[in-house]
Amino acid sequence: MMKLRIRGRYSMKKQVEAWIGFAEKDMLTISEIIKNPRLTNIATFHCQQAIEKYFKAFILENEKPLMKIHNLLALYGTIKEIIDLKLDEDLLSTVNDIYLEARYPGEIGLLDDGSMPTVEQANQFYAFAKEIETKIKHKLDKTNNEK
Repeated sequence: MMKLRIRGRYSMKKQVEAWIGFAEKDMLTISEIIKNPRLTNIATFHCQQAIEKYFKAFILENEKPLMKIHNLLALYGTIKEIIDLKLDEDLLSTVNDIYLEARYPGEIGLLDDGSMPTVEQANQFYAFAKEIETKIKHKLDKTNNEK
């Protein structure tokens, strides 16, 4: 996991630090359970959650109003007004559906067809979440170095 220098000489907003911290906990959770085929739905759910939190951190740091939504596509739309991270938007849509389709505890982390994600799919979503983590932290670090 890439460490972001969020304390010390940088003046990142406390809310941004909090969102990053919660996203890092989601990523840690994923790393602990990703290999268990019985927990792929929980791992994929945390992928969605981590991405959402990284997006919200970036939006706040760039002084855009925080939307109280969970839709990754809408959040990424706001980010694209600032910078295009060149993300796979089809994959982002799939990860987005993981959260939006969940209405009851038994549905958390299921794919849009109601199936349990495979270990391979969970790993794909985790790699995507790590890609987003790296890009967001790099942009935040760069922004704070310029201040």
